[in-house]
Amino acid sequence: MPLRLSSPHVSRNNSTAGVMQKVVLAMLPGVAVLTWLFGWGTLIQILLCVSSGLLFEAAAVRLRKQSLSFFLSDYSAVVTALLLAVAIPPTAPYWIAIVGMLVSILFGKQAYGGLGNNPFNPAMVAYALLLVSFPVQMTNWVLPNETLASFPETLSLIFGGATASGLGIDGLTGATPLDLLRNRGAVTTSEVWSGTALNSIAAAYQYLAGAWLVGGLALLYLKVFTWHTPISMILSLLVISALFYGYDPDNFLDPISHLTLGATMLGAFFIATDPVSSATSTRGKLVFGAGIGLLVFVIRTWGNYPDAIAFAVLLMNLCAPLIDQYTQPRTYGHKGIRKGPRDEE
Repeated sequence: MPLRLSSPHVSRNNSTAGVMQKVVLAMLPGVAVLTWLFGWGTLIQILLCVSSGLLFEAAAVRLRKQSLSFFLSDYSAVVTALLLAVAIPPTAPYWIAIVGMLVSILFGKQAYGGLGNNPFNPAMVAYALLLVSFPVQMTNWVLPNETLASFPETLSLIFGGATASGLGIDGLTGATPLDLLRNRGAVTTSEVWSGTALNSIAAAYQYLAGAWLVGGLALLYLKVFTWHTPISMILSLLVISALFYGYDPDNFLDPISHLTLGATMLGAFFIATDPVSSATSTRGKLVFGAGIGLLVFVIRTWGNYPDAIAFAVLLMNLCAPLIDQYTQPRTYGHKGIRKGPRDEE
């Protein structure tokens, strides 16, 4: 009697913890540049987010009567904490990080059943809520290339409720480049760029974008995710911004600035590629990434928030199941794509 073998399967020596560790390592260049540009606050916020995130994760797992060691060793809470920590201002009050991690772990992740069940990116859920609820604290960024606060002064800003003026530090915080370009009033884009201050700040943010790009390319090389979502997002934003900039360069931002002055590279390689909350099919990833790029441009140009990565990702997270439904590859032996439940009735 011939031996019957099961269908062939491709196996890879990957685990959730292994993938998350690679993501953490790939974020180190961006964290290093953030610390160089904005001071000690970045590292303090990371410590706050990671420690409080692990605490909330442990409490939720304990309440669900599941194994603490198993769920705390997958590094998913650490990745969520890192994403939130690098997104909030370095000198934001300590409770911003704690509230953000409470929302991301309990309401963005564990409320849906834990890792693998959350429909939205947990870090972006927390960031969006913080930005809407506490706009002053969430938009008070440290100016790069300025005299940074010392470690004790940074601690006073984060934990003691001190202000930069109260510490005798002038010009510590200000608007980001996207803020300045969006809120330019009647001044044209080229006239804003003629100011030396914006050029200096923009150069710092371009270094940061390059660091996120390096980390993202490393993850692509390690095959943590495929190229479809990040490249589709970048190309979508590049094309739509080029069309509008070519039509009216005085009132629209140029494509390179869209790619380098905000969190585009961070969003493309570290946020949009979340395997749980994004589309899963190959064509679906292309649609998913393109949708994020388009929404980023729309929100940045006509919305109230200059960066828009969080809101664009969350809106496309909502669309991911529908995208997958209509972009699944056809089943072997059948014509066309797999039909939906309503089509089969």
